[in-house]
Amino acid sequence: MFPPLKTQRCRLRKIRPSDITQVFAALSDPAVITHYGVAYSSLAATQIQMDWFSNIYAQQSGIWWGICIAGNDREIIGACGFNQWDHDVHSLELGYWLLPGYWGQGLTRECVNIISSHAFTEMGVHRIEAVVEPENRASWRLLEKCGFHHEGTRRECEIKDGRFISLKIYSRLATDEYPVGLP
Repeated sequence: MFPPLKTQRCRLRKIRPSDITQVFAALSDPAVITHYGVAYSSLAATQIQMDWFSNIYAQQSGIWWGICIAGNDREIIGACGFNQWDHDVHSLELGYWLLPGYWGQGLTRECVNIISSHAFTEMGVHRIEAVVEPENRASWRLLEKCGFHHEGTRRECEIKDGRFISLKIYSRLATDEYPVGLP
């Protein structure tokens, strides 16, 4: 059974087929996709992403939640979760996005903390890794506030828009002491 989660202000639930409109709205928004690795130009093309959400859960290679404002689970405002789940070494990769109208309110921080806690306590995960473009200051600052440690930067390790880009690597371990106020 898919595990619903909740924070003080958000409810995290399974992403439903009816969420395709919101997923498309986010993953076609220039503000969201500037530093996100996936983008879609049509609602029909977004079905690929919807299938991915279902498939990684069915294959136990990841899990993603739709983020809803508490009290209204009909419409998602973002998504967060894990992929690249390596069961042998108990690690996975964190990802998240939020519609721009909800940025700057601390909602993603609440969600990253609750899903990280869930991964450590319920999924048997030891290491959560996040990969962020250096220019995405808001994202790497969020990770630091959530107790993630900057391990280093992979210099010019990918090509994006025809140019080499670097990626900052962050991690949080089940054995790490969490900053005050984190789960």
